[in-house]
Amino acid sequence: MKLIDRLERRFGSYAIADLPLCIAIMYIAGYLISLVSPGFYDSYLALDVGMLLKGQIWRIITFIIQPPSTGLFYVILAVYLYYMISKILNQYWGAFRFNLYFFSGILFHVLGAIIAYLLTWVFFGEGISFHLGINYLNLSMFFAFAAMFPDMQMLLFFVIPIKMKWLAIIDAVFFGYSIVRGFLPTFITGYSTATRLYLMSNSIAALVSLLNFFIFFISMKKRNTVSFAQAKNRRRFQQAVRRESSTVGGGTEGIVRHRCCICGRTNLTDPNLEFRFCSKCAGGREYCQDHLFTHEHVK
Repeated sequence: MKLIDRLERRFGSYAIADLPLCIAIMYIAGYLISLVSPGFYDSYLALDVGMLLKGQIWRIITFIIQPPSTGLFYVILAVYLYYMISKILNQYWGAFRFNLYFFSGILFHVLGAIIAYLLTWVFFGEGISFHLGINYLNLSMFFAFAAMFPDMQMLLFFVIPIKMKWLAIIDAVFFGYSIVRGFLPTFITGYSTATRLYLMSNSIAALVSLLNFFIFFISMKKRNTVSFAQAKNRRRFQQAVRRESSTVGGGTEGIVRHRCCICGRTNLTDPNLEFRFCSKCAGGREYCQDHLFTHEHVK
């Protein structure tokens, strides 16, 4: 999408290069906080619109440290899985696009919570805050990963080999169930207000996460795709080039020898970047490692 390309050229240098690692650290920190003080997250960190309106602005960001589970084993497993998926997406898309996907998902969560707060005036006659967690945003990353590498195999329960596209279908069924289950109690009697709020908050979180995925996927669908093995080989090649370049002597200080046609970064602005010319583009166009495999070819 040209809009994302323009944004990347202008703001690409501000992207957090190690965002997947930062996300993993935040989840671990959230888990430790829940162990030390179980009620601290809901009281001071959760996405609570009522508290936002009272001046607790930090909740717009702090709600993302919610751990994916409360059990130690599942936290370790989930953090490892999310880290590996987000790390590969970060390398495949480039740091800027992965940053955009994650933070736009956060923005949709905040907007969804605000809209839900306003809608509760219609259903319940008063403004009630929904604590939208971050788990569905993580699951939407799984959708993105499956869209990029549908034929990659994973070991379900560490034993059963299954392709990503089938796991994505299971994930889609779970999303659909969460959405339908969240709104049915609104029209069916017999549910307590607390149950309705809990189910509706899950439904809204699932909806905004899917919205973020579809918007971003549409923007990426015309871009070149490679297999998981090709992406893995590319990362190995980049690491080998980085090791080799680190042993070569200087003499190039102050001279712009490489410039990416997408983001404009050079060997001077980021000495650790690798640059390559694209054989499929006309005019000898050069790209950095983040855009060599993801740009649209220029004929």
